[in-house]
Amino acid sequence: MASLIKGPGIFLAQFAGDAAPFNSWEAITRWAGSLGYKGVQVPTWDKRQFDLETAAVSDTYCQQILGIAEANGVTITELSTHLQGQLVAVHPAYDEAFDGFAPEALRGKPAERQRWAVEQVRFAAQASRRLGLNSSVSFTGALAWPYLYPWPQRPAGLIETAFGELAKRWRPILDFYDELGVDLCYEIHPGEDIFDGASFEMFLEAVGEHPRVMINYDPSHFMLMQLDYLAFIDIYHDRIGAFHVKDAEFNPTGRQGVYSGYQSWVNRAGRFRSLGDGQVDFTGIFSKLAAYGYDRWAVLEWECCLKHPEVGAAEGAPFIDKHIIRVTEKAFDDFAGGKTDPAQIRRMLGIG
Repeated sequence: MASLIKGPGIFLAQFAGDAAPFNSWEAITRWAGSLGYKGVQVPTWDKRQFDLETAAVSDTYCQQILGIAEANGVTITELSTHLQGQLVAVHPAYDEAFDGFAPEALRGKPAERQRWAVEQVRFAAQASRRLGLNSSVSFTGALAWPYLYPWPQRPAGLIETAFGELAKRWRPILDFYDELGVDLCYEIHPGEDIFDGASFEMFLEAVGEHPRVMINYDPSHFMLMQLDYLAFIDIYHDRIGAFHVKDAEFNPTGRQGVYSGYQSWVNRAGRFRSLGDGQVDFTGIFSKLAAYGYDRWAVLEWECCLKHPEVGAAEGAPFIDKHIIRVTEKAFDDFAGGKTDPAQIRRMLGIG
């Protein structure tokens, strides 16, 4: 029996560039396949790799994209709209910082930018359906994030109003995904209004327990927040629809802890690392996901403050492959068992 978990996959966002082999769909998929990856997660904002608008309306284009990938030994795991999803909800304090996620013509125009973002996320649902994909990954964006720490004291109702507005913006998108049979897997991430289990539950309640709301599970963020990422799987496994395999480490000192004192990534107490160089218990994670029947992709997201990305990518495929569990079809002690005999069972229990 093959493992339930698919992989290894790789998220292409951190590798896209103007130089070969990272500057075209053909070249980057050939590179990924040569490293042993079986799937690629596609950043839909980078037209050097993928044209989202065309994919949303053209079966011919989608078949071309799939054909090139297949020829290079990989398939598409999910489409990512992380940058566009971020722009569905932006607090004014972050307008200028997030303007770079949108086309230049929309910068300084938050209302137009938000409409564009919604359209983009909807395009991803259509493109996913044409590509034969059942899930996509994204961010929720954030309205309440500037008020994360309750000082000064938050006025009563502020958080509830923020989540109500977030749900108002996402509910029609989720309904559209539902019509097309595609899950929307939100990455639980600092900087989003959904950044841990409690905030995920608030969002889920606000959108009426929508069946298409799923989680893109990334333990690295939980490590940096000091959240129990194994217990998280126990609680939310039914909603985990995608998996970023990313490592991290947390080394608090007398000078800094979770917030890390405005330091650079190299100097932070919490740092992202290449797979195997951090502290995340991937044996425990893969074991729990296998036990709960997770049957979707395990996708490397490379982010490391020290190691070169190409080295991290080369090490990532065998690391993931080593951790994927081939689920057993029998119990280890079956050799010592026998046939079930109801009469014997009653005798063993002393039941007349």
